[in-house]
Amino acid sequence: MTSLSALAVRVLEEPDAARKARLSHEAAALWRASNGDMPIGDIPPPDRPARPARPKLLPPAEMPRRRGQSDEARATLLHAVQHIELNAIDLAWDMVARFPHENLPRAFYDDWVRVGDEEARHFELLANRVGELGFTYGDFPAHDGLWEAAMATREDLGARLAVVPMVLEARGLDVTPAMITRFGKIGDEKSAAILNVILTDEIGHVAIGSSWFHYFCEKRALDPAESWRELVQKNFKGLLKPPFNDDARSVAGLPEEYYRPLAATLPQKQTKKRKF
Repeated sequence: MTSLSALAVRVLEEPDAARKARLSHEAAALWRASNGDMPIGDIPPPDRPARPARPKLLPPAEMPRRRGQSDEARATLLHAVQHIELNAIDLAWDMVARFPHENLPRAFYDDWVRVGDEEARHFELLANRVGELGFTYGDFPAHDGLWEAAMATREDLGARLAVVPMVLEARGLDVTPAMITRFGKIGDEKSAAILNVILTDEIGHVAIGSSWFHYFCEKRALDPAESWRELVQKNFKGLLKPPFNDDARSVAGLPEEYYRPLAATLPQKQTKKRKF
């Protein structure tokens, strides 16, 4: 029987985006079918996952603005979310394979396998919709900011949990409702419905990150709110920028007392670097 880490690395090393999503589903199905018998394993993940030749990756500050109501304008916006979801597939499976030395319970792996499976579904939903609009993944530029955060936290589970689900994915809770409203106003109910699915699932993903971050802090007798702020200040380059979706964040286990003080104290000169 293969190991879970071997399945994770297989996903991470697949360069084709559509096949990466399929492998994510397959790995999740194999893990669930094993009924707890599959070993976790200890196969190191690559520092960077394999990627297709396209899209062209630009610095966040150089990304073109996404405006208008044309098929191309809508596809461009959805493509940006699609790129985030591709990164999210890799981030979930990297979480599975990156920290075997932490001796984490199987429930940790159950949760992140679920996340990887759902992120793959999001990518496929968006791929289908972008295709209906006449485009495909890679037709528009994207940026690499999400994986920069993964690289910065690759040696620290607490930092990874604090930054990736509780900062970057939480940002999705803030910005997705406005995108849903935008598509609804122009009558694009298909795109709005897909984003609603993603928003609902991402609340669960942030909740998973928050739950395991609190587990991490409890095991080390750390104050979770104080530790979260310290880890974010140390490992995240950018400003936690309002408006915040306080209701969704609260449902996900991320209370205001965590992030609002930090948003007020990070240096203002960093504002232009914040593009999530």
